[in-house]
Amino acid sequence: MPRQLRKTDTLMMNIVLFGAPGCGKGTQAALLKERYGLVHVSTGEIIRDHIRRGTALGQKVQACIERGELAPDELVISMIADFVAAHKNSPGCIYDGFPRTTAQAEAFDKILAEHDLQVDQMIRIKVEEQELIRRILLRGKDSGRADDSSEEVILQRLEVYWAQTAVVAEHYKAQGKYVKVDGEGTIEEVFERIVRVIETLK
Repeated sequence: MPRQLRKTDTLMMNIVLFGAPGCGKGTQAALLKERYGLVHVSTGEIIRDHIRRGTALGQKVQACIERGELAPDELVISMIADFVAAHKNSPGCIYDGFPRTTAQAEAFDKILAEHDLQVDQMIRIKVEEQELIRRILLRGKDSGRADDSSEEVILQRLEVYWAQTAVVAEHYKAQGKYVKVDGEGTIEEVFERIVRVIETLK
């Protein structure tokens, strides 16, 4: 059994929490934040924060969203660069939802290196597709999000993930920083699997 860390323990590391929509990244990131005192970085929340604050980047991204487009890599990367600079002295971060493309991963390495930082581990939460669909549809009953309520839309999102995002794992495999954990079971069971991985990094 891994040693149970106290909330006052720190890791001083950056973790990319990775996986398909519905795998439980956000839930597990919140638990890891509580356990280790790391900063939880949600790309979506960073984008919403820039929009709320009316920054130049936020205005550009909002224009993309209003046109029904995804935020371009260069805008997302610029926002992450600002975030890293502002949190470079934190105990460490859990990146949830970033990087989503190989170009973002390559740029992320350079951004972190500018502050003598690096990605220490990518942890992929693996869940079978039918279970992902079941979870997202269940979540949609509470979230009210249209993209969580249509199986057709969910399948499209998963198709995009497999085509564009899943390949990011290869970037970290090449660096020896990739590990896969079983994402099926209870939230607590999955969390303990992730904790066991993190404990091997200390």
